[in-house]
Amino acid sequence: MSIQHLLRNNIKNLKAYASARDEFQGNSTRLRFLDANENPYNTGFNRYPDPKQLQLKALLSKHKKCRLENIVLGNGSDEILDLIIRAFCEPNRDSIITLPPTYGMYEVLATINAVAVKKINLSLGFQPQVDAILEATTPRTKILFLCTPNNPTGNSFTEQAMEELLLKFKGIIVIDEAYIDFSNQKSWLDKLDQFPNLIITQTFSKAYGLAGIRLGVCYASEEITEVLNRIKPPYNVNVLTQKKAFDRLLEHQLVQTEINQIKTNRAQLIEALKHVACIEEIYPSDSNFVLVKVDHATKRYHELVSKGIVIRNRTNEPLCTNCLRLTVGNEEDNVLLITSLQALK
Repeated sequence: MSIQHLLRNNIKNLKAYASARDEFQGNSTRLRFLDANENPYNTGFNRYPDPKQLQLKALLSKHKKCRLENIVLGNGSDEILDLIIRAFCEPNRDSIITLPPTYGMYEVLATINAVAVKKINLSLGFQPQVDAILEATTPRTKILFLCTPNNPTGNSFTEQAMEELLLKFKGIIVIDEAYIDFSNQKSWLDKLDQFPNLIITQTFSKAYGLAGIRLGVCYASEEITEVLNRIKPPYNVNVLTQKKAFDRLLEHQLVQTEINQIKTNRAQLIEALKHVACIEEIYPSDSNFVLVKVDHATKRYHELVSKGIVIRNRTNEPLCTNCLRLTVGNEEDNVLLITSLQALK
């Protein structure tokens, strides 16, 4: 199935901007680069970065066991999500579907691009309501966002629900896997070839511990990545980000050790939370945070801040009344959190 009919007409006909490094690629010390109006004096960063991030993508494709051509890199996942909306959604005409409670930037980015947002709340068990989603779909519904493991609930969606949506939804499905490394479920990356309308987004901000460098990753068919690469800014991922991400990928074993430790800390945190009086429910977590229901979320939030601990109050989100989101910290962080919670009256 081709996705061309889903693209905006102006995007179909768009000719990409060709930067100096798109026209000529090379880094030989014998070459004199006088093509990009750069400062000629070597500061270590006076040259533009590789606009296609080929060295980083090659290493990433090896780690993820996918083709380099299936990867798009962005200045954080938010840039990737924005590119997807701009590629497929006609302003003031098309719409997307989100499943609250979920990551708020889907709605923000759609609104910025003058794209309508249809909201189909998750079930009480925090699962997609497949029939309701499909019933809300029209020919102008272009994108469905599925965040799994979901933020802020922490759980993964069932494979059955996901596969049914992939088979029946006629638009683009974006599976946001920002927290997939902490999950016991597999990534949908190995099913990319089965579903031409599937886009998977991941990030270096969570498991890789590189939130500060702002690097998001998109995996999709070559037909989709060609479009996204065509509309992205030419030098959207800077030299420092590319280098730091490359070096971190080389530390694969260390990253996996840290992930395993976070999962151990999560289990210990959940066990300790069972003995906190103000907590009424602890929701299952497949991520690096835990959602809990307390007696009075806003009161408990401010009490923890007064003790020097900042968490996230999610009480205003659908299905999350009196819920707090607790990031899994290191051992010292978690002991302090539990001790502080237990001291609350």
